[in-house]
Amino acid sequence: MTIRVLLVDDQMLVRAGFKLLIDSEPGLSVVGEASEGSEAIEFTRALRPDVVLMDIRMPGMDGIAATKAITSDPELTDVKVVVLTTFGHDEYVFAALRAGASGFLMKDTAPDELVSAVGAVAKGDSLLLPRRTRHLIEDFVRRDAAESVPPAPELESLSERELEVLAVLARGLSNQEIADKLVLSPLTVKTHVSRILTKLGARDRAQLVVIAYESGLLVPGE
Repeated sequence: MTIRVLLVDDQMLVRAGFKLLIDSEPGLSVVGEASEGSEAIEFTRALRPDVVLMDIRMPGMDGIAATKAITSDPELTDVKVVVLTTFGHDEYVFAALRAGASGFLMKDTAPDELVSAVGAVAKGDSLLLPRRTRHLIEDFVRRDAAESVPPAPELESLSERELEVLAVLARGLSNQEIADKLVLSPLTVKTHVSRILTKLGARDRAQLVVIAYESGLLVPGE
């Protein structure tokens, strides 16, 4: 199957570079381009891409608002949004993760990493999550510590084992690494993760990391 990608960036040359790279890869295809957020929403609804590469800072509607509109649309649940940024620790990136983005990429990411990331996100994998995203979230949770909120009520729906899996997952571990740490089979871990996603109403593992830290299940630097 060909992974269909929508490019969203206000700079034509940036879009041209990404398009050239993506279209040159077997199994990947750019199906559309947008220059700002409202166009991104319109094109996503019309084209139903598998992955939207979304610039965060754009004139008009920015990438955060567009991401939230796409990820909150029940008809677009299969569409994954990956935000693009030139800053590694950016409050806009964190806001985009809160809005439902599946991860983020630096605009200067190596071509092979970009291709791998698009493929992974399209399949629902967690390649974009890991420790870099976790550290970003930790930074902003620390900043908001004085205004921390009590544990999310949704966590009460999780079993003791599911809470344990969520806490380990939020540290950036893969299913295999979680299985090794908790002495479980990878299939059992996969089942637990699936149930956690359903119970918490999260789109993917990126959202689980945000929930784990913002709810107080994990403490930054722990």
